[in-house]
Amino acid sequence: MKYLVIIGDGMSDYPVAKLNGKTPLMAANKPAIDRIAREGRCGQLVTVEPEMPPGSEVANLTVLGYDPRECYQGRGALEAASLGIAIKPSDVAMRCNLICVEDGRIKNHSAGHISSEEAKELITALQTELGNDIVHFYPGISYRHLLVLSQGSPDFECFPPHDHVGKPIAELMVKPRTPEARATAELLNDLILRSHDILANHEVNKKRRAAGQDQANYIWPWSPGRKPMMKTFGQLYGLSGAVISAVDLINGTGVYAGLDVIPVKGATGLWDTNYEGKADAAVEALKNHDFVYCHVEATDEAGHSKDLELKIRTIEYLDQRLVARIMRRLEEEKIEAAVAVLPDHATPVELGNHAKDPVPVAIYDPRAPADGVEVYDEESVKRGSLGLMHGNEFIKRLFG
Repeated sequence: MKYLVIIGDGMSDYPVAKLNGKTPLMAANKPAIDRIAREGRCGQLVTVEPEMPPGSEVANLTVLGYDPRECYQGRGALEAASLGIAIKPSDVAMRCNLICVEDGRIKNHSAGHISSEEAKELITALQTELGNDIVHFYPGISYRHLLVLSQGSPDFECFPPHDHVGKPIAELMVKPRTPEARATAELLNDLILRSHDILANHEVNKKRRAAGQDQANYIWPWSPGRKPMMKTFGQLYGLSGAVISAVDLINGTGVYAGLDVIPVKGATGLWDTNYEGKADAAVEALKNHDFVYCHVEATDEAGHSKDLELKIRTIEYLDQRLVARIMRRLEEEKIEAAVAVLPDHATPVELGNHAKDPVPVAIYDPRAPADGVEVYDEESVKRGSLGLMHGNEFIKRLFG
């Protein structure tokens, strides 16, 4: 038996007034996902426990069967692994967004989804101007980059920019939690402020201004941590595995979990990602792996943008261009597989940030009888036989 998990990042939601109280999942046309629910078993999964931050790093660790309370160390170290950057146990690694600030407030967390090519120029300039033996900037994809400090404390409070759009940056500066972290917090705040002059005057942003595009005029470091200690997926479950994603965080998690990272040409992390390419890569990977984790970011980005129409459309793209294609190929090529569909967390489109609510789960397993749920959405799955799951209960149910 093979096992496939399909993640529609941030796909679940709250009832939306414009949809007469329906959620985007309820409103979307998604026959392939509904079929998995109808022919499978359904329930809910708590991916973020009350004491943990509601980020994808915590949620995806839970989905994979890890306990974030034991191995969570922030996004930075995970994304470093994806980028092939070796960090030492004493390093402090963190996500470093390029963001757009207007009138002292965060306009968006992504600098208008700046291109990777433009962003690389900006990060290179920051490393030249601000980098030293302690401070190291590394370019990633689009607005998502990495900042590593070779010394310091990770015990400081910082604020995910996607959760604070519209708020003044003066209220969101880094705050030390302990006296030992004071110097690190002061260094980061200095880097944030100094980055503005470098970025605002860079040729990339001059061109973006002239074209009427959002500027990448500040850095925003967040989610710090040190190198995590994790058992591999093989050690935990005795299975070989692979991960397919356009997001460094997910691929880096896969690296630490001992999963093979499979790149897909045209995978962008946005609505225009290569759904068909990811679907085909997932099926091919199942031929020589026991387990495949196929992650699609587009629904989450639509939620952060508060774009209801786009969120519904990306759910339908996920259904018609990825899930349906996978299920058809599995049947045609006679690959026996258990297939699960779920989000890692909710990203309510009217709020634009992550939420800790339990997420809807559907698992199709040809060995198990259906439990009578007809469609896949936040409410319908509550009638399913899987109930409310915590911790590694989902992955164990998937593996039977």
